[in-house]
Amino acid sequence: MTTIDVYDHAIAAESHFGYAQAIRSGDLIHVSGQLSFDEAGDFRPEDDFATQLAGTYTNIDKVLAHYGVTRNQIVSQTLYVVDLVKNADAVAEGNRAYFGTHRPVSTALGVTELTFPGQAVEISAVIDTKLPA
Repeated sequence: MTTIDVYDHAIAAESHFGYAQAIRSGDLIHVSGQLSFDEAGDFRPEDDFATQLAGTYTNIDKVLAHYGVTRNQIVSQTLYVVDLVKNADAVAEGNRAYFGTHRPVSTALGVTELTFPGQAVEISAVIDTKLPA
């Protein structure tokens, strides 16, 4: 029987928008689009794309910690990036810094805007818990 485990960061946006940060269904964990927000759930607008990207990956790490999995078990990510051409090098650098030698499949989409003013990046992911940590 498949079990479902839902994870939230316990921020107001989750109930306001009606979503979970992640859901584990069987061996897979589906992670909602993460962004750079603080412990209170306030979006941290930054002029520095790299800083915003790092904050987004920090929030993905919180999801990983909840489920007791690692970055090496991320099989896919989708990045939504405002001004993708301008930020492509920072995306590449951020991916290499975050994943090291691990290489999940990845799709980067250039978008005109995201949910919060000043938000420049959002990342969703899929994790396979059967992969080696």
